Amino acid sequence: MARKRKVGTEGVPGQPPGPQGGKYYMISVVAKSYDIHPQTLRLYEREGLLKPSRTDGNTRLYSEADLRELEVILNLTRDLGVNLAGVEIVLNMRRKMEQMQAEMSEFVGWVKDEMVRGNRDGWQERFEKALVKLPPTQLVRQPPAAPPDTH
Repeated sequence: MARKRKVGTEGVPGQPPGPQGGKYYMISVVAKSYDIHPQTLRLYEREGLLKPSRTDGNTRLYSEADLRELEVILNLTRDLGVNLAGVEIVLNMRRKMEQMQAEMSEFVGWVKDEMVRGNRDGWQERFEKALVKLPPTQLVRQPPAAPPDTH
């Protein structure tokens, strides 16, 4: 199970809140909170697993979203024994699944809107009149009769 650590509420002094109004944390605060070495965080960044933002002075700043991603990485590596190549694959698959879920939600919303519009415009009646009713067919056919035995 993922070990959630409570990161101190102190953000970076003199830094405004993040774009979503969240706080940012320096590498030392994150490393201490999650009981990992700062070099591990640098390695995760070098491998492309984390992408912290930077200050004008090039200091790494970790957002709340970065911390959630770090928790997933630590869960995979510490608790499940996944190597970094596996972590990269898992994270990429998660992103693709989230993107597909968003696209599916958008599509379902469009279908619902079309159904409401269709009901309002009387499409249901036109659709039912346009359908051709066919008699049921026999889905399983009987095997052909065996030829008569000529012995």
